[in-house]
Amino acid sequence: MVDKKSKVVAARKAPGVQKKTEPAMFGEISNPTIKVGSQKWYTVPVSMAAHIGVIGAVVIIPLLATDALPTPSSMMAFVAAPPPPPPPPPPPPPPRAAEAPPAPVVEVNPNAAPIEAPEEIVPEAGFDLTEVQGVEGGVAGGVVGGIVGGLPSAPPPPPPPPEPVRVGGNISPPTKVTDVPPRYPPVAQSARVQGVVILEAVIGMTGQVTEVRVLRSVPLLDEAAIEAVKQWIYTPTLLNGVPVPVIMTVTVNFTLG
Repeated sequence: MVDKKSKVVAARKAPGVQKKTEPAMFGEISNPTIKVGSQKWYTVPVSMAAHIGVIGAVVIIPLLATDALPTPSSMMAFVAAPPPPPPPPPPPPPPRAAEAPPAPVVEVNPNAAPIEAPEEIVPEAGFDLTEVQGVEGGVAGGVVGGIVGGLPSAPPPPPPPPEPVRVGGNISPPTKVTDVPPRYPPVAQSARVQGVVILEAVIGMTGQVTEVRVLRSVPLLDEAAIEAVKQWIYTPTLLNGVPVPVIMTVTVNFTLG
């Protein structure tokens, strides 16, 4: 350690060495011994041409030596064999036979009359007339076995309704208690049709109008007159104290206001 330090100190103290090294260092900078671009201008192109020539020789010479390359037996060696043809499609399935429609189910009613005559007629079983009993209050001759106790004869039928009589003489006309005015048809109003419709009405025993017949017609007004008269109600007409239907003539007047 002492020797190294003493050498460094001695070097620093030696002025001749320091002065000698400084000019050499700065002189290399100002006047270098190695100069850039000292080669000729054609050095780079010649070098490139030489490299290209070497590479070309390496690539082209093997290509020119065709005798050394192996010869294939046939050009088909480089062509793949064609694929085999696809198999033929399977044949279509045979058509299905048409299914027969199901037979309709016929419901047989045991109580219905037979369509065809039976081959043999046999007596019916399960119905004994001796077990049939009458019903009290029934009608004579209505059922098998009659009525318990029997009836001498059937009740008489109800009497037919009396024929309507025409008003006049001893038959006074009934009094109207419900009046319904006729509805003027819009078509008749547009056509300015007016007049009097004469009707023959049958008034029942209760006072309601049962039948209407036109005696004198006015076009476009008859139906309205009949519809109104059928809604009229009269007092019942009595003959010998008994109500009877009557026939009377009524009029319906249509006027434009």
